[in-house]
Amino acid sequence: MYYVTDSGRIPVEEFANDLDFRSQRKFVDTVELLENLGRELAWPHAKYIGDEIFELRFEGVEGSLRILYFFFDGDKAVLTNGFPKQSNKTPKNEKRTAIGRRESYFQKYKGGLS
Repeated sequence: MYYVTDSGRIPVEEFANDLDFRSQRKFVDTVELLENLGRELAWPHAKYIGDEIFELRFEGVEGSLRILYFFFDGDKAVLTNGFPKQSNKTPKNEKRTAIGRRESYFQKYKGGLS
């Protein structure tokens, strides 16, 4: 599931649409792994980065690509934002964005964090 902003934008879909076709295919394949395995998806495809946020990892024509996400209702994931990885650490602003979208999601749809 993709996070949808208040204005109706779908940031991860926009990110994926801007990728090279071959990278889009890898994106789809990696998201399918997440859909099928949920929390069981492990390194090198997924990584827990703290604050209930996970990183979906794949290589594309553009380099190392990342999609941040969180879980709800067990193994269901919401993809919040994507970016090309530029360094060894996840950029703080990208993680903050994911955390904010997680909080927003739970307030809108779940009546608070759970």
